[in-house]
Amino acid sequence: MPRVDAPRTRRSFARLNRVHDLPNLIDIQRRSFAWLTDPEKGGLRETISDISPIEDYTGNLAVDFGEFHFDEPVASIEECREKDLTYARPLTVTVAFVNRETGEIREQSVFMGDFPWMTERGTFIINGTERVVVTQLVRSPGAYLMEAKDREKQVFIANLMPARGSWLELEIDKKGKVFVRIDRKRKLPVTVLLRAMGYASDEEILSLFDNSLYIRNTIDSDTEPTRTEDGALIELFKKQRPGEPPSVDNAKALLHQLFFDPKRYDLTRVGRYKLNARLDQHTDLETRTLTKDDIIALVKELVSLPKLLGMSEEPEVEIKDYAAEAVTYPREAVGEHLDEYEHFGNRRLRTVGELIQEAFRIGLYRMERVVRERLTTEDADTITPQTIINIRPVVAAQKEFFGSSQLSQFMDQTNSLAGLTHRRRLSALGAGGLTRERAPIEVRDVHPTHYGRMCPIETPEGPNIGLIGSLSSFAEVSEHGFVTTPYRVVKDGVVTG
Repeated sequence: MPRVDAPRTRRSFARLNRVHDLPNLIDIQRRSFAWLTDPEKGGLRETISDISPIEDYTGNLAVDFGEFHFDEPVASIEECREKDLTYARPLTVTVAFVNRETGEIREQSVFMGDFPWMTERGTFIINGTERVVVTQLVRSPGAYLMEAKDREKQVFIANLMPARGSWLELEIDKKGKVFVRIDRKRKLPVTVLLRAMGYASDEEILSLFDNSLYIRNTIDSDTEPTRTEDGALIELFKKQRPGEPPSVDNAKALLHQLFFDPKRYDLTRVGRYKLNARLDQHTDLETRTLTKDDIIALVKELVSLPKLLGMSEEPEVEIKDYAAEAVTYPREAVGEHLDEYEHFGNRRLRTVGELIQEAFRIGLYRMERVVRERLTTEDADTITPQTIINIRPVVAAQKEFFGSSQLSQFMDQTNSLAGLTHRRRLSALGAGGLTRERAPIEVRDVHPTHYGRMCPIETPEGPNIGLIGSLSSFAEVSEHGFVTTPYRVVKDGVVTG
């Protein structure tokens, strides 16, 4: 039979045309690493800027971190595989020692260790073996208003969760009072926190919340010592630091550390974005600590829920048990005002770049302590950046992450498809995530928002069921780490496109 070399037309017999090309399936890994190593706006730049400058205890001497760059890899990928080496590029940072008393500046390039580098395949070569950093699926920082866990004791609850720092939990109890809990410690009336923040008078607090019944109930039960700003600060300090001698200055410092100190509290840009969206705020995305307006807006949202449910707030209507009363009302009225942790709008991906950034940050903070001590003890005339910086904590933190983290795994190399699936895997386990033993059934279950984002079928059997999944083929990751999926517009009952 004669051979036909004429071009053949490919014909599709599908009822719907293919309108969307399949994206690069390992782009989730490569794009994230490219963001991390971007010298202008990347994750490393952000972390280095966070700790710079490091000052001594007097504030006269400082170490300032400037530009950084990566040199060429010491060994090729093939060589690393053969000789059991790590494929990495040397990281060099320009560091300046500044003596503010004399105005003297000494600048040097400091080697900060070999930085493990991602291959074109989206993997790392660590000690000669190919490893994958699995993407972590975590709860997004932000504000959540939810049904009470214990409906016999609470009406509604609200949580304000940062990426790093103290949790703030609010609740309306069965007596119709609003309480706050910081870091799961003992609860205190929300009015104590508000007075400690500077809203001292009852009238001022009531005007903030439109004379809400629940705020009135809370004010009525306040004890006399906590009705002033100083008294409220002392009460807050006693609850958070029992056993320590309270003073107004210490209490003010504690309140600042808990929510308003950028070194101890970080919402991240994502958390600020979610908080603004949830509480209808317009705060700048670079403001990564809480503001007083955030706390007031969250309390406002919480005390508005019973009214939306249909509960009366008239003074002549006496309610003895608000929790029991709330249970009798249908939930449809507040359904769209409540949040679910399992909703994919409230879960985000911590991709490889973010996970390595966190390990690098831990190393830098350990190094910061050493540098600060050396600035204090060594002679200012002989100090240079090279002598004062000890890179061991940074290198150790990186090694610890790549060598022993739950999310850094040997790549599955059974076949090409197994390796590809491994690089697109999502895990709810690992540092900052869930544990197998404590993960509730709701987190493991399939949620309607999985549709088009995460495969509802591909998950292991056994203790990890529902905690490990795979990204859908067409799913993409937004700049804030949320999973997005393409959709076809339906017009007049017909799918377009």
